[in-house]
Amino acid sequence: MKVRLIWAIISVILEEIAIAVIALMVLPNYGVSVPVIVLVLIMIGWLGLSVLLFIASSRALQREPVNDPEAIIGKRGVAVEEINPQGLVKIQGELWGAHSAEKIAVGEEVIVIGYTGIKLKVTRFDTPAEKNE
Repeated sequence: MKVRLIWAIISVILEEIAIAVIALMVLPNYGVSVPVIVLVLIMIGWLGLSVLLFIASSRALQREPVNDPEAIIGKRGVAVEEINPQGLVKIQGELWGAHSAEKIAVGEEVIVIGYTGIKLKVTRFDTPAEKNE
């Protein structure tokens, strides 16, 4: 983690230097003048984007991947592609190929009931309140 942080800081500093060099030395050769306040705002925006990307990527790298379809039987997810009879679902932040006996629309909640190879068998998730009605 510390090596990634150090590398991230170094790369952001190099990116900021590149932005400044381009804005102050290269663009004026082509008749483009960037006001200092605009340059400062661009550099602050770039720094903010870099920080957000570092945080998001660090969280993604710390999460345990799910390699075994058996481990997610019974887990709930969301259809990110229409399942008719095959499509994609997102379960625990990961995309999986899935198939179902019923047509499931994009955005509907699904539950994993099994798997064949590396494709999940899913069905539409009905809350207990809906089952009683």
